[in-house]
Amino acid sequence: MKIIQFLPTLAFGDAVGNDTVALGKAIKEMGFDTHIYAEAVDSRLPKGTASDLCSGMPDISEDDILLYHLSTGSKLNYSLENYKCRKMMVYHNITPPHFFDGYNMTAMSNAQYGLDGMKHLSDKFDYCIADSDFNKQDLIDAGYKCPIDVRPILIPFDDYKTKPDSNIIKKFSDGWTNIIFVGRIAPNKKHQDVISAFCYYKKNINPKSRLIFVGSYGGMERYYKRLCDYVKALELDDVIFTGHIKFPEILAYYRVADIFLCMSEHEGFCVPLVEAMFFDVPVIAYKSCAVPYTLGGSGILTDTKNPVENAMLIDRLVNDKSLRDFIISGQRKRLEDFSYEKIRDIFEKQLKNGNAISINAVLGLQEASIDVCSHDICVRLYLNNNGLDEFIGVYHLDKSSRLLKPVKIFYRN
Repeated sequence: MKIIQFLPTLAFGDAVGNDTVALGKAIKEMGFDTHIYAEAVDSRLPKGTASDLCSGMPDISEDDILLYHLSTGSKLNYSLENYKCRKMMVYHNITPPHFFDGYNMTAMSNAQYGLDGMKHLSDKFDYCIADSDFNKQDLIDAGYKCPIDVRPILIPFDDYKTKPDSNIIKKFSDGWTNIIFVGRIAPNKKHQDVISAFCYYKKNINPKSRLIFVGSYGGMERYYKRLCDYVKALELDDVIFTGHIKFPEILAYYRVADIFLCMSEHEGFCVPLVEAMFFDVPVIAYKSCAVPYTLGGSGILTDTKNPVENAMLIDRLVNDKSLRDFIISGQRKRLEDFSYEKIRDIFEKQLKNGNAISINAVLGLQEASIDVCSHDICVRLYLNNNGLDEFIGVYHLDKSSRLLKPVKIFYRN
């Protein structure tokens, strides 16, 4: 049996790509053959990480498991249903199209294409894994009836031990307060609300402060220009947009940060929140979408976009050492939940939940072997008796309850 991962784009360094590659490692550790296929594979990834689908779809047998990462519009949303094997989905969320209106029509149409595909797949998968409770509810709202469990994204923490850029650390370790937000420049992340809070903080509380946006604005040039115009209209100094930068530079900005401020209105998980925890940067985040799940009671959640109130929060967190230590301690505790070992164990259990091969354990038949018919979700059970497989019955697997219901059972005298 093989476990084959599919996704539209395997990109270098993004959350979905990192999760896919990390799951591949975990699957191999479980003893399964596995491979990754994508419509587009980033050339910066090590050779052999994945295969592109330009030459066609791979052969998959009925005994294999198809694991699909859904995060955007793709033809895969309409072609994977043709495989007659067990199908599992990892749902990473799709940004609602309206956020891109007026900024990028291609992104807007692709997001809608993704949502349409997500709804189309609602009755095509046997089991789903969502990155967060928020994402799970998305699937339920879209009409998914199969079992859905939650598993956080696997984050490659070992990569964060890379040496940070020393020039950036030297430049910004000057006694000023550094407020950062890390993430691509996109309308759903509401950078303008971060700017508003910073404006009040700098002009009324702490003039020796700067705001640093770490992330690419590729494809969102119109939104980026709007933000630049807003900064100019406010006559606000010391707002920095880094654009696309190298990984050691990203690490350096985390190292010099005093506050991580997030005002995003749509996140399926938000990996930078966890990255901030890793670097002991206190988090202030707007209470929306998956953010409360990811923080898990750590950091500071704010339910307002009022710039004065959020500026006062920044000031308190910068100057109140006991509060700052308390927040960092809570974030360190939450960070433990994202360890590779913990999430790998969660995934292994979920893989068994989504795979009918674990049914003998459900029945408590320690010596049983099974034969799975994935088309009609029928399970034929055999009991090993003196080295011979003795047929003992046929069960039907109810997909909604995951309970086995007897169809025909043979009793021995």
